[in-house]
Amino acid sequence: MTRRLPRTARLAASAALLCAGAPALAGSHVFLVQNSGWMEPFYTDPVSPFKPLVAEIVMAATRPGEPMVLAAFNQGVPGAPSPRALLSLKVDPVPTRRQVVGALAALEVARKPGSTALADTDLNEAVGSAIGTALGGKPGLVWLFTNNRNSPNNDQATALRNRDFYQLIHRGGAISKALAFPLQMPVQGAQYRANGLMVYVFAVGAQGARELDALLASGRLQQVITEPAARLKPLDRDTVRLVPRKVSDGPGVAFSMAPNGVLHADVDAEARTPSARIEWNLENTMYPYTIVSATLGARSVLGGENHPIELAGTQVSKLAPGKSAPLASKMQLPVGQLPGKWSMQAVTSAGSAYVVPGRIELQLSGQRLELSHAFRQRMATLFPGDPLPDIFTPPAQIDGSTAVLRIEVRVHYGVGPLVALIGAALALLGAAAAAVLAMARPRKAFVTVEDELRTMHARAGTTQPIYDKAGNKVAQLKTTLFGHQLIDLREGAQVQLGR
Repeated sequence: MTRRLPRTARLAASAALLCAGAPALAGSHVFLVQNSGWMEPFYTDPVSPFKPLVAEIVMAATRPGEPMVLAAFNQGVPGAPSPRALLSLKVDPVPTRRQVVGALAALEVARKPGSTALADTDLNEAVGSAIGTALGGKPGLVWLFTNNRNSPNNDQATALRNRDFYQLIHRGGAISKALAFPLQMPVQGAQYRANGLMVYVFAVGAQGARELDALLASGRLQQVITEPAARLKPLDRDTVRLVPRKVSDGPGVAFSMAPNGVLHADVDAEARTPSARIEWNLENTMYPYTIVSATLGARSVLGGENHPIELAGTQVSKLAPGKSAPLASKMQLPVGQLPGKWSMQAVTSAGSAYVVPGRIELQLSGQRLELSHAFRQRMATLFPGDPLPDIFTPPAQIDGSTAVLRIEVRVHYGVGPLVALIGAALALLGAAAAAVLAMARPRKAFVTVEDELRTMHARAGTTQPIYDKAGNKVAQLKTTLFGHQLIDLREGAQVQLGR
């Protein structure tokens, strides 16, 4: 038997090879391609689609400018560390495709140093090195292409080895999200045959999970892998989805689901109904798990108000993945917090909608999950005799989950108040304009001074002096919008308005 390196020495050796020539930034993607003895038929079958599939997934998963590492792995031994970097670069679609295809074309099944024996496999070693070394502890995605056999030193106790892999995925804090794609790929080699291939993707860190979600939302990966993704982690959130089916006892309220997954509640401005009865479809989105049983609870957080949602039934049972069950509820709406139609919010929202963001939270407690029968059968067909499907067993500590549905209450205000306010504003402007014109126009005033009738011209807002025949100032004429007025009248002066 070949002597096995201590784990620390193996990780150090694999780190040196995995990071050789790595880009300045930590790789956003690390692609680990198994080339141990168990993979022999994938490499030697003349019609094997294995290498073309890997190349297409690499190109679909990456975007221009993203750093990536392509590495082969088996099991690190003295003289042959694992993983081994094949490429380390920043993606430029045309040359990168050429480089990836070339590197895979040259990759062969590995043998132990100084022996004809085929190399063994250590999935934990490969994934651990990718997370800790190639990514350097930074966020990113680790991809694993494997025949699902984890047997270091040709150890036949694969169940024990698989439990180690289970611990790495489910209990390791670095991996925030994990998906698996079991693919049918019948291949025949000189020594072995296989029916299927497993493609894993592990998101490292919260940012890695967001990158994986964005990739799945883009649809690029689904153009290469048409099988649904089997979820490994997380199993405690977003396990179900609420889809509105019918609204009753809520006049002036209509619900619809936007393409981005946000629930829109369109409310008429006159609606003041405090609640609405909503019938939902509760859909299990946690492929490949059946929700054997769970207790439901729900609440809404809207417009600063937190209200429980009354559910007609609180139990769900035997809900298969992708299937849905009816769920009736009574939901409070924040109508008391909505602006009136004469409010500034309503006026500024005229012709569109005033939006109150919020969320609906659905809690599943006492949750029991199990792999669906159809998925077990598929795994048994693709990987006969392999106990690795145990990796899909939910951790014992996960007995609940939460699903959050974003909601926007949209109040639609008519343009009537806005038109009325615009009319009032125009009237005020007209009155102001008339006042300005009135002030600017000279006005005629008749003033009698010592029996002498005089005609004076004055603009509103002005004051003019009045003199007697001797040239002495005897009064002042003040002119306003409303007429004329004598002020500062000298005692004994013979001055009056008019004739």
